[in-house]
Parts: sequence; structure tokens; C-alpha cells
Amino acid sequence: MPLSDIEIRKSKAGPKAYKLSDGGGLYLWITPAGGKLWRWAYRHAGKQKTMTFGRYPDVSLAMARDRHREARTALTTGVDPMAVRRTEKRAQQISSANSFESVTARWLEHWADGKSLRHVDYVRRRITADILPCLGARPIAEIEAPELVAMTKAIQERGARDIAKRALETTGQIFRYAIAHGYARRNPAVEIRPSDILRPTHKLNYARIDSKELSDLLKSIEVYQGKHITRLAMKLMALTFVRTSELIGAKWAEFDVEAARWDIPASRMKMRTPHIVPLAQQVIEVVEVLRRLSGNSEWLFPGDRNSTKPISNNTILKALERMGYKGRMTGHGFRGLASTLLHEQGYAHEHIELQLAHAPRNAVSAAYNHALYLQPRAKMMQDWANFLELTQRGVRVIPIRGRLA
Repeated sequence: MPLSDIEIRKSKAGPKAYKLSDGGGLYLWITPAGGKLWRWAYRHAGKQKTMTFGRYPDVSLAMARDRHREARTALTTGVDPMAVRRTEKRAQQISSANSFESVTARWLEHWADGKSLRHVDYVRRRITADILPCLGARPIAEIEAPELVAMTKAIQERGARDIAKRALETTGQIFRYAIAHGYARRNPAVEIRPSDILRPTHKLNYARIDSKELSDLLKSIEVYQGKHITRLAMKLMALTFVRTSELIGAKWAEFDVEAARWDIPASRMKMRTPHIVPLAQQVIEVVEVLRRLSGNSEWLFPGDRNSTKPISNNTILKALERMGYKGRMTGHGFRGLASTLLHEQGYAHEHIELQLAHAPRNAVSAAYNHALYLQPRAKMMQDWANFLELTQRGVRVIPIRGRLA
């Protein structure tokens, strides 16, 4: 007689293992420890075999009968049901190994080489929060463009358009890696553009004063009533026109005053390539003053409350606001001023762009170009420092090139 659920539930363990038959070779194997396992005894190619269907009650009586029926159907076609199970299990393992999440982990390990730990951690957190919830469990070879669209739009809907755009770009990088290593044959990310699915946004222009106001700004910096470290940070920002993050994170180990150069490592640069800032004489003078103030610290600009960390990103911005330049000038504005004035004076575009550390066309040129045109760039930076010095004094109509050279 076939088994019933009541009979199965009432069955108890004995001193020896025994079985309760359900018919057709299917039975419940009850162990002395109380375990209840579904088994099926069958013959294939003249050999006696035993196939398990799982443990009761995780696998109910009805589920066991369904699995038994499927296995018997395979057997009637001459196929060993256990071979079918091994094939399916292997397919599942391959599918799991080629899931978007598993391929992403391999891509991240490959991509992270040479990147800063901070940047890698940021990308990993963004992938975990924004991409994997939508795509992680999917076999990477089966993912289609509409799934990427849905992921990107979901991120945008929470007001994070820039993160949505970067998520789509990162997904495209992962697919390129997958294609290169045989996990996928196509990259659905290249079939769509951010502009196809994301709402347009207006480009943010960093506030900056007109060049005619530069003299007043430099004078205000010179007599700034706040902390000396902050005043010197603004002076160095004007003289070198590096990015704010590059300035506030400056370390004494990066400076070679005798060689008149500041070597910013790739790990601190936006484009992840090393950058050289030739030091004009006026910059060296500022650096020497700073050495008296913060020479015992790792940083040129140690924090006021915590000297083990540099000043914050907002320090220069807040100082400019206190000087009356709120909404009119930012730390980044010095870069725009320098670019405009140097271009107007006829300095070579490639020299200016290299000194601004703007994006190179490719990684090879980035590694090569960071030290390119160093001599004319040093001359340009000294001319710029001379120009700022005269402008701060109030001298009018000063051509940048050649004065005080």
C-alpha cells in the first residue's frame, strides 16, 4: 500500500535502519538516529542503483513522488536518471560560476590592481548597493539591455543621476571583461547610451570671479584674518591651480624644494596618473613658511582639531565666503582663471592642459605625459607666479609672459 503523511509522521527510529515502501521502488529510509530519507531503488544497464530525493520533511511525500515520476520517465528512455542529475548539477554550477555577481568579483580583483584602496572600496560599495541587487543572480550571458535600463532608471529615481550613469559605465566594463574571458558573447551596455534613458542635466560651472577682480581677491587673501594655514592654502591654490583635493592632501614627502618640484602620486590624482607641479620661487617661499608652521606633521595643511588628518574640502570655500566671495569664487575657480589667462597670453594648449592634469586620451599617454614638456611648463608656472605677484601689488596691464623672467 502507498504511504500516507500520517504514517510517515508517526514512524519512529529503531535499533536498525528500515524502510517504508511507497511502491515502484520508492521508499522512505529511516535511520537509527531518526533521519528520514527518500530513496529509489532501480536497475540501469544491468546494475542495481539507489537514487536519493531528499530528506523528509524538507521533501514532502508529494514532492518525492513527483521526483520519482520524473526519474522513472528518464529511465524508460534508456537514460540513467542519476547521470541526468549530475548533468543538471554541473549546469547549475556553471551557471552560478558565470552569474553576474561572480564575474563581477573576478573583474573587480583584476581592475583593482594599481588603484587606490579608497577608490576601490568606493566602487565596490556602489556595485553592492546599486548593481548587484538587480543583476547579481542572473547568468551574465543572459542579461539583456532592458535589464540595464531598469537598473539605471531605478538609481536615477532616487535622485542619483550621476551614480546611475557611473553604474551603467561600470556594468559595461564588467561585460567587456566577461567577453574577454569567455563568460559572455556580447555587451548589452554598448547598445544604450546614458542620454537614451537618463534625464538631461545642466553642466555645473564652478563659480569664479572675472579676471578684473583678481587683484582685489589676491589682496584679500594676503590680509586674511583667519588661520595662517588657511591663508597659505589659498595662496598655494592660486599659484599652482591644482584641484582642491590634491592641495589639501599634500604631504611633505611629495616636495623636493631643491629640484623645485611637487610630485603628486597617481593614487591622489583624479585621473590616477602621477602629476608634477614645477615650483615657482614664490611657491617655494610659501612652502618654507608652511614648514615652520606644520613641518612636524605629515601634512602641509594639518587639521586644526585633528592634526593626523588634513584640513577639510570646505576650508578654502568657507574662507572665500568669509572674505565676501560667496557664490562668486571657489577653490576650483583658480583653475579656470589660470586656464583662461594663460590661453589668452598664447601659452601652448598642451602645456596648459598637462599642468591642469586634465584627462589624457589613453593610459599609455597618461603614463608618458605626466613629465612631458616639464621645462616649458616650469617657465610657464614661474611666469604665472610673477603675474600674480604683480597683480596683487596692483600693477595694471601686466602681460604674463616674460615679466620678471
